[in-house]
Amino acid sequence: MYETVSIERDARGVGWLWLDRAEKHNAMSAHMIAEITAAAKALAADDAVRVVVLGARGRTFCAGGDLGWMREQMDATPDQRRREAGALAYMLKALNDMPKPLIGRLQGNAFGGGVGMAAVCDIAIGVDTLSMALTETRLGLIPATIGPYVVARMGEAKARRVFFTGRKFDAAEAVALDLLSRAVPEADLDAAVEAEIAPALDCAPGAVARSKALVQFLGPRVGEAEIDHSIGELVAAWEGDEAPEGIGGFFEKRKPRWQSS
Repeated sequence: MYETVSIERDARGVGWLWLDRAEKHNAMSAHMIAEITAAAKALAADDAVRVVVLGARGRTFCAGGDLGWMREQMDATPDQRRREAGALAYMLKALNDMPKPLIGRLQGNAFGGGVGMAAVCDIAIGVDTLSMALTETRLGLIPATIGPYVVARMGEAKARRVFFTGRKFDAAEAVALDLLSRAVPEADLDAAVEAEIAPALDCAPGAVARSKALVQFLGPRVGEAEIDHSIGELVAAWEGDEAPEGIGGFFEKRKPRWQSS
């Protein structure tokens, strides 16, 4: 059914949503974005699934947006750009709105959109060697559609430390930034995920869903206005002169004009 993701379910009611593009370090293409959205909605609607784990095949959780997909936006029409930005925004919304616990299982690297997916998890557990970064500004782009969720998770003060510098940070700092709930040795990752699954299965699923919705109502708002603004900001970045320079520099193996070293 899917080509870039896969779904597994077990008898307890645990669903596993795997990013399954390991050969591309799970970088998100337009096709993958659509499949993540569809898979998230399918798991959300499945009453037999009570907990969902978001993980990734291969060495990398998610390298961010597929650069080929981003390069295509340079030649797209304004309407096409808005549709593509909207697809990414509503993929994150589908994960964020899931009416059951969403547990992130992160290894390797989580860059760009990978940070966004960690931010929409209710609990995100990463290996202690994990590297994270919001790399968009290095390419002349901005962390736009992931922004509402990243800032809601970290808060403005912490977001200012990593949101626009593009620098890498390790798992310990990700915990301090509230992006990760825990960082554990790689050998302990599955046990740490299981330790979060087990108590969730002891709870009434309807009460869990209502409690999660209440938290989102009481917390920082990520509504249509915030999502629409983030879509517009990403489109504006794609239409500027820095994105072609940054993405072109990557493909041409040269530094963009703003990098002096």
